[in-house]
Amino acid sequence: MKGVVLAGGRGTRLYPLTRVTNKHLLPVYDRPMIYYPIQTLVDAGIREIIVVTGGQNSGDFLRLLSNGKNFGLNRIHYTYQEGEGGIADALRLAEPFVEGEKICVVLGDNIIENNIIDAKKHFETQERGAHLILKEVPDPERFGCPELSNCKILRIEEKPKSPKSRFAVTGIYFYDSTVFEKIGRTKPSWRHELEITDVNNFYLEEGSLSHDVLDGWWTDAGTFESLLHATNLAAKTGTNKIPGRGSPPRPVMDSE
Repeated sequence: MKGVVLAGGRGTRLYPLTRVTNKHLLPVYDRPMIYYPIQTLVDAGIREIIVVTGGQNSGDFLRLLSNGKNFGLNRIHYTYQEGEGGIADALRLAEPFVEGEKICVVLGDNIIENNIIDAKKHFETQERGAHLILKEVPDPERFGCPELSNCKILRIEEKPKSPKSRFAVTGIYFYDSTVFEKIGRTKPSWRHELEITDVNNFYLEEGSLSHDVLDGWWTDAGTFESLLHATNLAAKTGTNKIPGRGSPPRPVMDSE
């Protein structure tokens, strides 16, 4: 399995901090934000990783990360997103790197307390499809929000005004190689972006979507409030990853 870290965008919600650098290079406690998603992939045993960058400061990623030796990697790959076309638009740039393998995608501003080893193992047992990680949150209207019935996802809505659950789809996704064909069928939203929620709903419609609920805390760091929250959590927890506290139950296949 290969890993993809999406770290493009202009970070307008963190302006003026992002006037001088990409938001994913901002500090979260004692390390750059981009370190966290890369470490999440490494902790899950993924050693082939590509970082999708963008904006005027993309060269700073190379200066910071180099060839990935600080993470025990022999190499990190890079590609560049022109403009802001959304998460799905950024992901499709990784297709030549993926070469038909399964992938784990992590948004560059997502930080977790524990690890995704069990979710990865669950996805590896699927012959095809996608696997999402959910987390109960106080503000699901900020994220892709699933409508649930008997612990099964019925539909996912992007940034709903009236959320149908208290859960968010975290920015950690597992996909098979058909994700790129599905991105090709995705139409721009009202935000003029290709929404990853639409891609996830394609998997749901074909009956190949499963999910887990994340153990431990999770946060993004894309706003001033969430950046402060992420920093406080990282400082309280410590920057050494806490081992997972037991295995979650069998992932729910949302077509069952």
